[in-house]
Amino acid sequence: MMEKQHNRGQEGAGFACIKMHAPAGEEYIYRERAIGNTAIQEIFGRASQTLDGYLSGNKEVDADLAERDIPYAGEIYMGHLRYSTTGRAGLAYIHPFLRRHSWPARNLCICGNFNITNVDEVFSNLTSRGQHPRYNADTYLMLEQLGHRLDRESERIYAMGKKENLSGKALSLYIEDHIDMARVFRESAPLWDGGYVICAITGSGETFAMRDPWGIRPAFWYKDDDQVVVASERPVIQTSFDVTSDCVHELEPGQAIIISKHGDIRFEQIQPPKKYAACSFERIYFSRGSDKDIYRERKALGAGLLKPILKAIDNDIDHTVFSFIPNTAESAFYGMIESFNNYLNQKKAEEIESLGPNITKQDLLRILSHKVRQEKVAWKDIKMRTFIAEGGSRNDLVAHVYDITYGSLKEKEDNLVIIDDSIVRGTTLKESIIRILDRLEPKRIVVCSSAPQIRYPDYYGIDMPRLEEFIAFRAAIKLLENKGMEDVIRQTYTQCKQQAGLPNEEISNCVKNIYAPFTDEDISDKMAEMLKSNEVKAEIKIVFQDLAGLHKACPHSPGDWYFSGDYPTYGGTRRVNQAFVNYYENIYIKNHD
Repeated sequence: MMEKQHNRGQEGAGFACIKMHAPAGEEYIYRERAIGNTAIQEIFGRASQTLDGYLSGNKEVDADLAERDIPYAGEIYMGHLRYSTTGRAGLAYIHPFLRRHSWPARNLCICGNFNITNVDEVFSNLTSRGQHPRYNADTYLMLEQLGHRLDRESERIYAMGKKENLSGKALSLYIEDHIDMARVFRESAPLWDGGYVICAITGSGETFAMRDPWGIRPAFWYKDDDQVVVASERPVIQTSFDVTSDCVHELEPGQAIIISKHGDIRFEQIQPPKKYAACSFERIYFSRGSDKDIYRERKALGAGLLKPILKAIDNDIDHTVFSFIPNTAESAFYGMIESFNNYLNQKKAEEIESLGPNITKQDLLRILSHKVRQEKVAWKDIKMRTFIAEGGSRNDLVAHVYDITYGSLKEKEDNLVIIDDSIVRGTTLKESIIRILDRLEPKRIVVCSSAPQIRYPDYYGIDMPRLEEFIAFRAAIKLLENKGMEDVIRQTYTQCKQQAGLPNEEISNCVKNIYAPFTDEDISDKMAEMLKSNEVKAEIKIVFQDLAGLHKACPHSPGDWYFSGDYPTYGGTRRVNQAFVNYYENIYIKNHD
């Protein structure tokens, strides 16, 4: 399952195992963590080496021995792949996180797919109670917060057991049997602002997974007579357990799946669901395209670009070659080609109809010879997402990631339409893709994004933290400067500063003012100008999906804050305003002294 979700994190990996029936004096929580893109092999390799001394003779078939003595032979497993969105790195930040205690029920192991936007608020809440967190980072704070509530829950059950005149081991087992993890989370989660799926296991075997009340981050589950599994994506469960998609279910917003130490499964609503905001960028880019719905949606995103592409190539399909930027844009490419084939077939039918009954075979062959020309123009040599790579290494990577198919179009005559799933920073386009494609000497290069213009950072788990990194934002700033509208920039800064002191319900996204004076096409044209190096000879055009097309293609994932600036939580809005303040004070002012 972890290998099948390697797309979700390449910086490190970890897993934990709970052995529920280990005798006193023996370890019952095992954890392995490693950093780097080979971390999965490393952590399971270490576990395998440990097991070598036990699995000899017929020991591997002795279930009683395994349950009693063999490390990593447990009933509950938790795996995680690290994908940093904060710039913090190192083994200390690899999940699962573990909080130890001598009472099994008070041990807590957590991992998650999340970003909490109000970390300072959570930190203040903990310190006001007298706690002393070692780090001001969301995972550590959530571990401490949940650990505190787990202690209180244990004390509550302890008091109940004492009233029943229980003591010793009987009291300990009573606590384990009556711990209510739903209560632990209900008393913790209302403070969290952000997108998250968080999983937790106690040392006594209570297992818990909860989705945020906005449904921002995805979570899927499957159960049969022998096992229960939760994962971020549906295909990984289908493949690993060889089941059909209808057997895999989505966890609802604010809902938790809870598995007791005895294997009983229940679902509880931990927080009331809020305005649904499932992340559309999961569908466009981040999740695996092998999910049947995501595949269909990505094709629809490509198909939705028909009209703007026709405009960009002056309706000249005969002198246009279509291709895609590997590898995540391939599904959108298929949808784009289908839409052009349908369009061309309609045109052919109209032309044949217009010629009437006297149409000749020569006319018919001429009409039918019109086709959509598609080639594999770009090749990706390195299986690494430069989007995820760290800033310093990204620029070194992009110049060498792609190569081209020489002779795949007619020099100085053909347009080249190439589709990508998104345009974020523009670094890969400028430093690698456009330069390489220009070697083919096309008349015009049309770069198409199946996503709308990415204008705003994400604060819920995708690595888009700084405004100045977005090519769309830089283009809008350039347009304001070119038109003598610097006052808009200064006024936006003032408004963002003022927002900091307002109550949550009164704040608004002031950064929208930067884009307001311009059309989408204005910003696209400026981006094309910025991405064209002096040595590039071809004309450059950039075409984007629009918001209406996004929602039509992905109707069940309305979260579009990357593009619209409409954050589903107050924490996201606060942070985008602060991001502009940071940009203005640390970059804009320095560049305009």
